[in-house]
Amino acid sequence: MVFSPQFLDEIRARLTLSDVVSRGVKLTQRGREHSGLCPFHNEKSPSFTVSNDKNFYHCFGCGAHGDVIGYLMQAEGISFPEAVERLAAEAGLEVPVSSPEEREQAQRRAGLLEVMEEACGYYEKTLRSTIGKKALAYLHGRGLSDETIARFRLGFAPQGNALKTAIMTDAMPEALLAEGGLVRKPGDGRPSYDFFRDRVIFPISDARGRIIAFGGRTMGDGEPKYLNSPDTPLFDKRRTLFGLAQARRAAHGQHRILVTEGYMDVIALSQHGIEEAVAPLGTALSESHLALLWKVTNEPYLCFDGDKAGQRAAGRSAERALPMLAPERSLRFITLPAGEDPDSLVSTQGASRIEELIARSAPLDAVIWALETAGREFDTPERIAGLEKRLEDRALTIADRKVQFQYQSLFRQKVRDMITASRNPAGNVGGFQRGGQGQDQRRVGGNFKRGGGGGFGWGGRGSRGVAPWEERRAGASLGGIPASGSRSGPDILKMRQGQVLLAAILNHPDLLDMFAEDIAMVKVSNPMLDNLRQEILKVYALTENLDSEGLKTQLNKQGNGVILQSVLTSDVYVHAGFAKQDAAEESMRTGFLQVLASHLAPARRAELENARRLYVNEPTDENWERFEKLKKDGPGAPGTEAPAG
Repeated sequence: MVFSPQFLDEIRARLTLSDVVSRGVKLTQRGREHSGLCPFHNEKSPSFTVSNDKNFYHCFGCGAHGDVIGYLMQAEGISFPEAVERLAAEAGLEVPVSSPEEREQAQRRAGLLEVMEEACGYYEKTLRSTIGKKALAYLHGRGLSDETIARFRLGFAPQGNALKTAIMTDAMPEALLAEGGLVRKPGDGRPSYDFFRDRVIFPISDARGRIIAFGGRTMGDGEPKYLNSPDTPLFDKRRTLFGLAQARRAAHGQHRILVTEGYMDVIALSQHGIEEAVAPLGTALSESHLALLWKVTNEPYLCFDGDKAGQRAAGRSAERALPMLAPERSLRFITLPAGEDPDSLVSTQGASRIEELIARSAPLDAVIWALETAGREFDTPERIAGLEKRLEDRALTIADRKVQFQYQSLFRQKVRDMITASRNPAGNVGGFQRGGQGQDQRRVGGNFKRGGGGGFGWGGRGSRGVAPWEERRAGASLGGIPASGSRSGPDILKMRQGQVLLAAILNHPDLLDMFAEDIAMVKVSNPMLDNLRQEILKVYALTENLDSEGLKTQLNKQGNGVILQSVLTSDVYVHAGFAKQDAAEESMRTGFLQVLASHLAPARRAELENARRLYVNEPTDENWERFEKLKKDGPGAPGTEAPAG
């Protein structure tokens, strides 16, 4: 959806920024401005300022900055279009639609939303009436307080056709009730009847809190125990998470979200102070569910029942997530004690028990490892080879090449550690040790590093805290390329980094299979080295089964012998041993990724800036999503804040 600049300006003009901010932040007026504690980071003295005249907020502590639209996006973790729609409604503005079809669709949705809200109100009122006495006692018996019942708008659907009788009017005809899934009309010509009868009702809302469907639970032994609305123009169960509207603000503040299996898990956790919980609606966690969760936080916690069915569900979710992984985007898994679910556990042992399990949660790679190793013996070369192949096949399903490489490296290391441990029972089994607060201590490139998502840092830094190849500075010979006296230290460093990058590729051309596109984006500062980079890519494009010697031979034949010698020299290897031909694979790939990232940073920043400008000029959903993706994937840089408007 495209919003004109005039429409956005009208929203800003009609709403007072301090009024919107003060709903969640206690503001003190100082002259023409307001100040308070920043909602986006922990602080003891106010550094957060709101200016109504200038229509922006700014935090001098963390740098948060934006207008009323940006504030709502940042405070509640919602998208730009959703923030605009919510603020437009508050400002009394109708969101513009551009075509007759869109206008018709908008009117149809508005009518359905109205009838769903009417039904929800009826169910709520009925629960508190004499008719709903049994249902209310049932909910109280499940440990729910009146406050929780009201927060989730729980209700009761009586027997018969009570809802149809109560709300069907000329403005809300039977056809509209049927389209919303509230009544069902038999195909044999009999009259329509209420879809939900004699059930406790759980309203299902969209991310904005608008009622789009219902779930109903029997209070006795009837089947099915749980019944959800059918799919409608408003409701698609594979794209909807129960409790998301209630959980989103808390999840944004806590930087986490828990995924449970059912309504009561979400509601019970919320009642005990863990408000950032959601649940799928009778289906396995889908790709659309995962996309919704990753919009809220980078690492959702999946919390499944402790029985075999729950563990199978965890395994299916892990497999489904693998192709969608990206840098800083994964899952963590909470394993409950056998026979327990979040509802029973938090009700008997309190929120602290859930927090303990969250702190001990396992990363996604640990779940995949367990799926392939649990209950198996690896006492022969053939069985070990089979494990390696299965793990490699799992890793190859990951679309993002950098994440794929990290999984391949980690799985290889874990297999090696397992073999070592089998020969030495006192050895350390597995590729990670459990750390505090859900962190892992992972072995990357031979060094243990603290991390929570399989990331990597600079390995083996020198005494001054710089990358290994940065130890040699200005005035040194750069492997046959003279270091001119006029060159500065940074210029020489850039040249050395270019040599290191090319040396690694020349000695390990299989890197091109995974990173050719990235290497094509690199701009090496020295023209001779950059020309060699381009020649390498040409040879790779024209040659199958390229090995190191074949690559060097072809480059020599093309007249690149001198520049090759300057790259493949001991001066380059002395502080970048990972680039050598005989370097260990783990060390080589980790070091290569580091130097590649440093070369890609300028291109990523330029791409990000282009995306930002494109969005400012054309504020569409597609352009916003592209900007957000690049902002998350690329290196941080000045000017990457969300663009206004």
